[in-house]
Amino acid sequence: MPPTDASTDADTTPTAADPHVPTPPVEHSDSAAGADSAEGAEGAENAEHTRSADGADSADFQDTLDLRLPDELLALIAGQDGGPRLTPDPMAPTEHDLLDDVGEWGPVTTPSGVFQLIPVRIERDLALISRWMNDPAVSAFWELAGTDTVTAEHLSPQLEGDGRSVPCLGVLDGAPMSYWEIYRADLDPLARHYPARPHDTGIHLLIGGVADRGRGLGTTLLTAVADLVLDHRPRCARVIAEPDLRNTPSVSAFLGAGFRFFAEVDLPDKRAALMVRDRALRNALQASHSL
Repeated sequence: MPPTDASTDADTTPTAADPHVPTPPVEHSDSAAGADSAEGAEGAENAEHTRSADGADSADFQDTLDLRLPDELLALIAGQDGGPRLTPDPMAPTEHDLLDDVGEWGPVTTPSGVFQLIPVRIERDLALISRWMNDPAVSAFWELAGTDTVTAEHLSPQLEGDGRSVPCLGVLDGAPMSYWEIYRADLDPLARHYPARPHDTGIHLLIGGVADRGRGLGTTLLTAVADLVLDHRPRCARVIAEPDLRNTPSVSAFLGAGFRFFAEVDLPDKRAALMVRDRALRNALQASHSL
């Protein structure tokens, strides 16, 4: 089961780039500007599994059931009834593109360097990711310590699935230094635990190297990745995360990246802090800064 509390501020960058991981273009992408999480939290900022929330705020529940039938189904019904056929929404993803081509989002420049998300290739990246998963600070939240087989069994369902979760390496200035999962929260078991909206997109993160933890890098990268999601997924109104409540550096990093605390939720493997970053709030902040 996929972890949701990958070390947000417990980011880690290997000192040398993995020779097998392609060096991204001059500009990296994903994650965020950032506030420094507490130094003592170095190994503990692991992005957490996606499970969710029984205790969500009732006020927030009121406006969340804005579900609608797919345009293709509406068009079919209209055709059968002899009514006018509906034109599918051009912004709607195809069944093979549930996350709008994460691998094509490209690099982005952050205060910490050029960052890019590169989709995982198991034959190239398994050993590196498995090594990170065996770091005690990471395994405390991801619970994937063990042989490479353990990590492979976690990655394979995502790589062989329908594209609702895309595992990626986070590459900073050419060096792979973090592991990410970008996933459709509204299609995930997490959606049973909070008032999900269509196209809600979730983030899991772990920082691989000790040297990258406890210095605000997690906040910087989370900001960048959340912005990438909102920029490249026009139908997504919210970015979701559910770090373990015990992982206070991780929660702090999400708060520093513009997420708000939504609720405490009891998930199958943890009690989590449900965090939400709203497109509307980001747009409002950007508008105020431009005044």
